[in-house]
Amino acid sequence: MDNETAAGHLTRKTVLRAALAAGMAAPVALMGVPALARTLTDGTAAPALTPECDDGDTPTPEQMEGPYFKPDSPLRTSLLEAGTAGTRLTVSGYVFGLACRPMSGVLLDFWQADVNGAYDNTGFRFRGHQFTDASGAFRLTTIVPGLYPGRTRHIHVKLQAPGRPVLTTQLYFPGEPRNNTDSIFDARLLMTVRDAGAAKEAAFDFVLNVPQGPGPTPTPTPTSTGVPGGTWAVGTAYRAGDAVTHGGLGYVCLQAHTAQTGWEPPNVPALWRVAQGLPGGSESDRP
Repeated sequence: MDNETAAGHLTRKTVLRAALAAGMAAPVALMGVPALARTLTDGTAAPALTPECDDGDTPTPEQMEGPYFKPDSPLRTSLLEAGTAGTRLTVSGYVFGLACRPMSGVLLDFWQADVNGAYDNTGFRFRGHQFTDASGAFRLTTIVPGLYPGRTRHIHVKLQAPGRPVLTTQLYFPGEPRNNTDSIFDARLLMTVRDAGAAKEAAFDFVLNVPQGPGPTPTPTPTSTGVPGGTWAVGTAYRAGDAVTHGGLGYVCLQAHTAQTGWEPPNVPALWRVAQGLPGGSESDRP
């Protein structure tokens, strides 16, 4: 039995996740055991979870993007601004591959409604992207989103590992009455949520459809075509609208980020788009 016992004893999966959170190496006796795609609860029964990370198991389910996604969101881990109304919410977790190993450098792009259930379609309130750290962890500071007609409470997110397709999905809150009437609600995408004073804390671990070897993170395989070289360079801090060349093609940056190996423009459509009509790229192609 790999789940937490009724008496609260820690299991192998729980110990692995706790070791990640503490920045420690997992005990040798537990190496190779799938990591738990969920945090510990306060002893209450857990809701239906995202599929546990296990070799050959189903990754985190996809969901529709919806009409309110916008590219070019700011790089930030907190969506709070001066005077932000609503119940504070912290969402944290890890991103795993199919071998249950944490993945660093994964792009997560979040967007959600405000406390009144409205999306900001002119600016970037309650929109932002970040990358998992060296331990595969992410942390988002925001508010509990409001309700609007036809939907239950939810948070949108896009994830992309280097050189891999984008996963678009949504996160849900347990105990919401509208979960039973929302036509696209998926119980596998329920977060674990608990009260933290006047605020709330939530946890969710993503499992991406990414094969992994024995290392902690899969090694990206560049998929660039054409001649090598160009103006794109590892370590450069790019802004939305910046133009570069790579592999004989021109690209325009969609979201601010610092370039790293495996994030070459052809590999990450969430960050770069081909500059139409400008094979070599040009600053004049900035939007």
